[in-house]
Amino acid sequence: MRIAVTTPTGNVGRHVVATLVRAGVRPRVLLRDPGRLAPEVRDEVDAVRVDQYDADAVVAATRDVDALFWVNPTSGHGDPLAEYARATSGVARAVTENRIGRVVFQSSVGAEKRHGAGEIDGLAQTEIALDGTGVDVTHLRCGYFFSNLEFELEALRTGTLQVILPLDQPMAWVAPRDIAEVAATRLLSPDWSGRCVQAVHGPADLTWRQVGDILTAAIGRPIAVERITDDAMRARLRRVGMVESLVEAVLGMSTGLREDFVPEQPRTLRTTTPTTLAAWAYGHLRHRIADDVP
Repeated sequence: MRIAVTTPTGNVGRHVVATLVRAGVRPRVLLRDPGRLAPEVRDEVDAVRVDQYDADAVVAATRDVDALFWVNPTSGHGDPLAEYARATSGVARAVTENRIGRVVFQSSVGAEKRHGAGEIDGLAQTEIALDGTGVDVTHLRCGYFFSNLEFELEALRTGTLQVILPLDQPMAWVAPRDIAEVAATRLLSPDWSGRCVQAVHGPADLTWRQVGDILTAAIGRPIAVERITDDAMRARLRRVGMVESLVEAVLGMSTGLREDFVPEQPRTLRTTTPTTLAAWAYGHLRHRIADDVP
């Protein structure tokens, strides 16, 4: 089976690659700079230099592929909805022209709304475009990544996280590695077809108050969580250099999911994954917020 993987050095993609290699597959990995691959990975994959915004390059890179793991790229600087749209046109064309048999797409909880959830709206449009190709596709509706906390290292060092969601609103939290295991399983399994939606909810729905308590215990220092206004969060995002379209896209991922939102897929054995936030935080955050770490 010929499997292509995008974002193979990302939080999820690198684990997808490792899982496929352990399963005996030599994946084709698509990335801008093959030099970013870990040395131990380079001999186990076929690396193709490709910009996911370049439709011709995506089509060429996925020729003769049986299955594709697709993650929408984003620069983190411009309008993510526009960037997702550019990338989506490329993957839709590649799937159609190369007759790729199946696609696993990394989407998000909230994409079922289709509109009104900020950056997630771009993922919803990719879902719609892939559905329109007629390919066998699984949309992974993922919860809030544990790894998003790595963007908050300075706040964790000072002991206060600022959020705009109600502090007692539960939501799904998930480890990227667990998402990768679900993705790889779907890529390798022959026992599905058509359009599928697979939620990846992590082990438990957590409120921000619970997250603060978990982080306090895991990293060994008090972590408080403070709710701030939408405008205060806008000002904070602007101070770190985000353009206005990106500010609103980031904000919308919270504001669009806080008014009685309930995920389309319930928490079940199928949608629950094992890694806890406590275990992840102990392994990934504790050493990074030590006083001697810059």
